[in-house]
Amino acid sequence: MNYREILDQLRLHVASIFQAKTDSRLIYHNLNHTEQVVENAIKIANHYQLSDQDFFIVTAASWFHDIGYFFDCAHHEASGAGLAAEFLKEKGLSEEISIKIVNCIMATKMPQQPNGLLEQIVCDADLYHLGSNSFKERNKLMRKEAEAFCDRALDKDEWRIKTIQLFKNHHYHTTYCQHLLNAKKAENLEELENKAEAADHKTTDSSMVLNTGNAPLITEKNNPLEIKKEKKKKSDRPDKGIETMFRITSGNHQRLSDMADNKAHIMISTNSIILSVILSILLRKLEDNPHLIIPTLILLIICVVTMVFSILATRPSIPKGVFTPEDIAQKRVNLLFFGNFYRMSLPDYEGGMLKMMDDREFLYGSLIRDLYAQGVVLGRKYRLLRIAYNVFMFGIIAAVLAFITASVLVTL
Repeated sequence: MNYREILDQLRLHVASIFQAKTDSRLIYHNLNHTEQVVENAIKIANHYQLSDQDFFIVTAASWFHDIGYFFDCAHHEASGAGLAAEFLKEKGLSEEISIKIVNCIMATKMPQQPNGLLEQIVCDADLYHLGSNSFKERNKLMRKEAEAFCDRALDKDEWRIKTIQLFKNHHYHTTYCQHLLNAKKAENLEELENKAEAADHKTTDSSMVLNTGNAPLITEKNNPLEIKKEKKKKSDRPDKGIETMFRITSGNHQRLSDMADNKAHIMISTNSIILSVILSILLRKLEDNPHLIIPTLILLIICVVTMVFSILATRPSIPKGVFTPEDIAQKRVNLLFFGNFYRMSLPDYEGGMLKMMDDREFLYGSLIRDLYAQGVVLGRKYRLLRIAYNVFMFGIIAAVLAFITASVLVTL
């Protein structure tokens, strides 16, 4: 089955429907939104390395998931699923594939309740924007579309409250989107809640004016300037800068660790060659050249000591690999390092990760502990490597001098 060819035909078919069935009210649920959902679904599907058939299923479902708005807005999922089934039947696809695509489309109905990875991917692709930088823009378009359908202006505060409720009721289903989008989603939610809180303060202050007939007493708590400063302080938190700092620092630590391993391997390889030469050539000639016994032993000891420190620098140290619910509750375990969880079951680890991702302090604390642990390991590696290089450098000099001295004494 040539799924790529069918996808090309499907894309043209959906695009032609959007062009033929234009509706000026569909400001958000238009072809642009559908293309973004398809792009998101492809990104998530590639992460999970789906088979050709499963990749076709999630992509086809993404193309058809909102096409039903042109036919039945109230039940657009069912309408889109019917159109998808009809198209797939014409293309000769099996009923099994058609059913999976229909189920993926129906899973996007709110509240989302997907079953299986494929349905989860389509659901997360549909609401991908909640955890992205494009949320503000997409939310404005959604509000304009809602106003167009109800033919009246919607109150900003009311819309904001409904959006906050959507955020709190929604969660990403795939672990990929949870790791990638939860932090930004929490940031978007925090900004919405800050605006809602500021609007409440404004309403309260206005009520005070109306009730008393006089200007309210401006205190530190209700001073508009103070509220504005506090709001700006919260919204200006350099989350992106913090995440970039963590990413760059972790990458630098990884590169330094790779460099240390390469240096250790050089030392091990070099001294292995020297040891091979000593054992295969020099030891055989010591009976005829007894004056070389001491220099050879010196060289032998130097090579062995250098190799020992180089091996110690690269030898892994793995913790016990378990954590307890108490460790999670007290936020003292670093779930970002495999050595702390490799003996735990997947449900325990997944539960711990979800708690960490929902807790900003826990998340950043884990990142800090991870960087610190990397730094401690790097310090140990480079300390042992320095000893190995010093032993090798000064030892080689001593061995060469010993060989020269032994040769000179024999000639005398």
